[in-house]
Amino acid sequence: MNTLERIKEETKEVTLVAATKYMDIDRMRYLFDSGIINFGENRVDSFLKKKEELKDLNIIWHFIGHLQKNKANKIINEIEYLHSLDSLDLAKIINDKRNTPLKCFVELHLTNSNTKNGVKEEELDHFMNELKKFDKIDVIGFMAMSEEDSTDDEKRLVFEKAHFLSDKYNLKELSMGMSDDYKIAINCGATFVRLGRILK
Repeated sequence: MNTLERIKEETKEVTLVAATKYMDIDRMRYLFDSGIINFGENRVDSFLKKKEELKDLNIIWHFIGHLQKNKANKIINEIEYLHSLDSLDLAKIINDKRNTPLKCFVELHLTNSNTKNGVKEEELDHFMNELKKFDKIDVIGFMAMSEEDSTDDEKRLVFEKAHFLSDKYNLKELSMGMSDDYKIAINCGATFVRLGRILK
């Protein structure tokens, strides 16, 4: 069993999103031919270029990076999932520009990092209530990331907290886990994992 087959076996109970930030078109076509149909991009310009070059494939497109408000209108009707809804300003732009409800993960800020985007736990009640005003926002779950240099136990704490919050808010989906920690994330209840480097 090669690496790709092993990863597909390990993630067969969840949705595997290929994070394509560092992938070229040939690799993406290979992954699609191998049965991976969900692709996620971090940058707006790269997303638009790759989507155009792969328009002959029936790909399910996700945007998984931080979406700048001034670029949101370029892609908001080009994706099927957004994994990084982190502000009410962005929600308003989506609601104004989107043609149909967009499946969104609310990005959680569950670490002590000052650089991560996301909604802090103490702000979540207000944020979730405000989102109910927007008919083009379909909140399907939360997205969470651990710190890159954290231990497995620290990663697990972040993922378990995200799982607890998804239960609290009665959300079915949970986007968490990347190349370094997807197995821990799956054990903690992830339903979507975003794998990049390990698929290159």
